[in-house]
Amino acid sequence: METTAYEYETERLDHLGIVAGICKQIELAKVIDESLPTPSGRKVSCGQATVAMVLNALGLTGRALYLMPEYMNNKPVDILLEAGLKAEDFNDDTLGRSLDELFQAGITELFARVAARAVAEFNIEYEYVHLDTSSFSLHGEYESEVAQEAVSRRGAIEVTHGYSKEKRPDLKQVVVSLITSQQSALPLWLEALDGNSSDKKSFAETVQAYCKQLETDELPWFVMDSAGYSKANLAQWDNVQWLTRVPETIAEAKRALQSVVTEEMTALDNGCRVHALDSDYGQVQQRWLVVYSPKAWEREVKRLDKQIARAGEKTGKELRRLAQAQFACEADARKAVQRLENKMKWHSVQAQYNPVKKHIQPGRPATGVAPTIVGWKVQGQLSVKQEAIAQARQWLGRFILATNELDTERMSDSAMLVAYKAQGHSVERGFRFLKDPMFFADSLFLKSPARIMAMIMVMGLALLVYALAERELRHQLQAQNETVPDQKGKPTQTPTMRRVAQMFEGVDVLVIRFGDQVLERRVLNLSKERLKILRLLGPDVENCYLVGN
Repeated sequence: METTAYEYETERLDHLGIVAGICKQIELAKVIDESLPTPSGRKVSCGQATVAMVLNALGLTGRALYLMPEYMNNKPVDILLEAGLKAEDFNDDTLGRSLDELFQAGITELFARVAARAVAEFNIEYEYVHLDTSSFSLHGEYESEVAQEAVSRRGAIEVTHGYSKEKRPDLKQVVVSLITSQQSALPLWLEALDGNSSDKKSFAETVQAYCKQLETDELPWFVMDSAGYSKANLAQWDNVQWLTRVPETIAEAKRALQSVVTEEMTALDNGCRVHALDSDYGQVQQRWLVVYSPKAWEREVKRLDKQIARAGEKTGKELRRLAQAQFACEADARKAVQRLENKMKWHSVQAQYNPVKKHIQPGRPATGVAPTIVGWKVQGQLSVKQEAIAQARQWLGRFILATNELDTERMSDSAMLVAYKAQGHSVERGFRFLKDPMFFADSLFLKSPARIMAMIMVMGLALLVYALAERELRHQLQAQNETVPDQKGKPTQTPTMRRVAQMFEGVDVLVIRFGDQVLERRVLNLSKERLKILRLLGPDVENCYLVGN
């Protein structure tokens, strides 16, 4: 007599339900599938495969994409993605073809469409956006026929050598251009560019392209670093509001940086001091703001002191070598010291010129015969140019901001500084995320520049989902005056998604089967704190944890 036993199985859910819930709320898979020129026609659509890759990227495992079936094997695939899908459906062929379809749909346009959907769904308003680029180094030559065909015929980027912001000039690279919102650090626009692309040129093109796709007449402020500040770019941005740092290599900027002593600058509440100037650089009327930052001054003084110390060590060695040399005449010795001093910025030489005397004739010299001068030697000592150093320190800790908003009522001096400094919390944070080895896993798919472009977009989508979840949780915590514990157990209203992921470790799905029939599915280990987070994030996330089902 045959009997059928109950079977129990657990599947790992952890924080992935939050990721999947946000993807469902912004309809990520649907937006992608509807944007394709032709439907995928596979069991796993391009949109579903993209969501799976986002889940992989935010899974905190660093697992390569070709191991996706292994990664998904112990996950509740039907909850995270769609009923009927299994882990083995996400094989390398499915993911590779999906990357090709993403490229064909246009990664920049597709990313902008998803971002616009997210902004509308979460009702996000932003006045300032931050633009910057960064390089991504890649191992390999990318000179195969597949790679060359992708560049020449399909319009893919060229993986090549260029200025490496990662300080790896030995590796080929691609450049990624990113626009993020200021307060929420949400990625709104993403482009993959050739490895040797120039920021001065790409910034202008990116601003114009981003403005063109916006379905509104109210354009945001563009906040950029000094790479965007050039006469050519300013001439193109007559209809754009911009705020950028001014390159200190410009002659007018050099004069402006030393146009006022620190004590005469206007003090702000944050400890900085500012001094406003008018400028028409590039024949564009604009407002310059010379900024003095005490923290920047301290950093730059330390850097200057190290430079002076290194210069002193180098010059000291040269002076010792000079002291060992013998010169034919005093004039030659003085010229040698002068040549050394000409190379010295922070030091000077206190030199004595001593004749080298010797009796020419062999043997004991006769009484009253004076020795003959046969050469000259230098005996010197280094001294620091204290006045030059004090003069240099006086102008440290300064930089210049520029904007085409001349009305200080619309943008005050302090608002200029706040908007610019937010650059480090928005777009630079985005690049740190994209380059984090925990998120950016290497992949065997990246043999073609076309797939590299598509994979960069997938990582951008992972950043978008990550930022959305973090923003929404913080927003709801503040709106409802609630908190969650941070790593030290103290209450906070600004948790990171990394912290939330830690809090959700150990959340599993228990599956109870009787034969081929699933009798019950139950999510385990949903503590009070975890349930609170799910409630704050909304029904799409709650559904991924079977809350209320």
